Amino acid sequence: MNLATTVATIAIALSLLLATISFWLPQLSPDYEKLSPYECGFDPVGTARLPFSLRFFLVAILFLLFDLELALLLPLPWGNQLTTPFYTFAWAAAILGLLTLGLIYEWIQGGLEWAE
Repeated sequence: MNLATTVATIAIALSLLLATISFWLPQLSPDYEKLSPYECGFDPVGTARLPFSLRFFLVAILFLLFDLELALLLPLPWGNQLTTPFYTFAWAAAILGLLTLGLIYEWIQGGLEWAE
């Protein structure tokens, strides 16, 4: 048996084992919250035309912004191995400085205050 067949056999066996175990592990007596179709915190009884707070949108945008910051800074350790690591550091500092200024501006404007 060659290496590819062994790896495929192990992968299939492990997948089947994990799929079989996953049917036995769940809790058999779910509570009221698990049986409700809404897990987002909104009351499912009532009108669907409730006003949606823009604070949720702001938090989501800020999360995406700082998540993209991590994606931009991820290659930083490899960039230090280049012939000019100063440029890598300068670009990383510029990105962090710009994001810090944006966060300070948002904080001063009161965009991070949840209660008005």
